[in-house]
Amino acid sequence: MLYHLFEYLDQAGYSGAGVFQYISFRAALSGITALLFSILVGKKFIAFLQKKQIGETIRNLGLEGQMQKKGTPTMGGLIIISSIVLPALLFTDLTNVYVVLMLISCLWMGLFGFIDDYIKVFKKDKEGMKARTKLLGQLGLGIFIAIAVDYTHSINDIPLETNLPIFKDRFSFSELLPGDGNAWLIYTPFIIVIVMALTNAVNLTDGIDGLATGTTAIVGIGLGLLAYAAGNVKFAEYLNIIYVPESGEVVVFLSAIIGACLGFLWYNGYPAQVFMGDTGSLALGGSLSAVAVIIKMELLLPVLCGVFFAESLSVVLQVSYFKYTKKRFGEGRRIFLMSPLHHHFQKKNIPESKITLRFWLITAILVLVTIALLKLR
Repeated sequence: MLYHLFEYLDQAGYSGAGVFQYISFRAALSGITALLFSILVGKKFIAFLQKKQIGETIRNLGLEGQMQKKGTPTMGGLIIISSIVLPALLFTDLTNVYVVLMLISCLWMGLFGFIDDYIKVFKKDKEGMKARTKLLGQLGLGIFIAIAVDYTHSINDIPLETNLPIFKDRFSFSELLPGDGNAWLIYTPFIIVIVMALTNAVNLTDGIDGLATGTTAIVGIGLGLLAYAAGNVKFAEYLNIIYVPESGEVVVFLSAIIGACLGFLWYNGYPAQVFMGDTGSLALGGSLSAVAVIIKMELLLPVLCGVFFAESLSVVLQVSYFKYTKKRFGEGRRIFLMSPLHHHFQKKNIPESKITLRFWLITAILVLVTIALLKLR
């Protein structure tokens, strides 16, 4: 809203109003606003949750200090979502289709997460929303993102391709399925997999204090740098990546995500005063996946989001191996002491805060590796 106001003032000749045209300036304002809003609103919202006794139900997994978290306010993802949406409405160009797409992605998955948390907290059902329903929500978002991005990119004559790390060539969906208009038959399932994989991975990572929040903020910084490059014709040409016109607005939105996560970390860091719940983790996962698709960096996600995917992969491996050994030997065996991966290290008696810090450091390293892989091209 402020963007459009200052755009009008700039056209009317008011001195200094043109500063709002700079993405870097608006991104800074967006991040600061999200940070301060989440800190200020967070304190009151946590008090409200405590008053209403909206606390986390803890399953006893035998982890040190786990049961002490029982009753800690949850559904704090509402703080994150509101801290993202407010700066996005204030500082982004609301006529930009990518901004609208990111808002929908954040709110859509946030809604499913809220319903899941509501069932757990108020209906006293520890299982929450049925897995099938949650997957259908992710499936719907994946289809929507694929159609919207494909349509928008086709208008701007952007080919149905994606950037590859290391190699200068680009991955073309049209080459996999030749024929006029057939590429979407591969592109759409590809995007659905990306959305579902990343959304669930962020959700699984949200298991100990501050882990998902801090990791998302660091990944957001990496994606922000990639988005800025993809939206700048000179940087895109220099790095030999696909130029996506008007995608620079994504940086302003990502800045809001980073600020919201850092502000939420004020209360979510060890020992946590509030948990984000599925409301926050699904909203963040949906938002990050939408960004990667918009700027055509999907194939860089396994490196950039390595911690998220390692958490998810540990669950897949653990469950698969357990079922296989139970069928073959009559007794289920495990690869990890417990999954997701952060619980494995907890079982090794590594302090929760140390696990979180190390995972953050690994994520920061992976962000640098991702940028290096792109530069090597």
